[in-house]
Amino acid sequence: MSGRAAPAVLAAVALSKAFRSRTGTVPAVQDVHLAVREGTALGVVGPSGAGKSTLLSLLLGLERPDRGEVLLDGEPVTGPRRTDLSRRAFQYVPQDPASSLDPRRTVGRQLLEPLRRLRVEGDHPAMAREALERVGLGPEHLARRPHELSGGQAQRVAIARALVTRPRILLADEAVSGLDLPLRHQVLELLKELRTESGLGLLLVSHDLAAIGFLCDRALVLDRGRVVEEGPADRILRAPSHPVTQELVDAVPRLPS
Repeated sequence: MSGRAAPAVLAAVALSKAFRSRTGTVPAVQDVHLAVREGTALGVVGPSGAGKSTLLSLLLGLERPDRGEVLLDGEPVTGPRRTDLSRRAFQYVPQDPASSLDPRRTVGRQLLEPLRRLRVEGDHPAMAREALERVGLGPEHLARRPHELSGGQAQRVAIARALVTRPRILLADEAVSGLDLPLRHQVLELLKELRTESGLGLLLVSHDLAAIGFLCDRALVLDRGRVVEEGPADRILRAPSHPVTQELVDAVPRLPS
């Protein structure tokens, strides 16, 4: 083997975005570079207002960059291809994913909906059962509604809904925020298993550097829209070199290894 890194499925090159305010132009993301490969996990961490949400919106195509570009398999993503990027190459796990479930619909209907909407070929009921199995839930959950699920089960269903279309990458926005420590660790273990066993790529956006260190190979730290530190996640957690990173390490309890 050559030892060369696999090409990035998703990349950002010199990505920048600013917003206008009453007092002038406020930079939200400034010259950010990143890459996510299959089977790897990248963490994006920073304090409130660091630019994490804007960066995620740019990657999802919800915002247009002022400068720079988003790449899919090395090719610029422009115009209609932004839809292809968000719908086919990867799926999005929102903040507090359990609350994103429709309380009126059964789990089965909620898993089938993205398959129909994206016109995915194949046996949809079988794909829904497979997605549930991947997150450790049995087919008996298909007939249940969200209020009939435990908190951990609801989180797993929301992740299964993102997995059902068989994406190459998951983008997760504070996916374990608000959970107690045992449940947070359970969900992070699930994401880690999916990455190592199926080659799924992950981009985890969080203010929680301990979660990043537990799950991710590499991490970048944002502050005021700029990358202030980047490198192996375990090294950043163990020996942060920037004051902002040090504050995040001091503020968050460490997860068990």
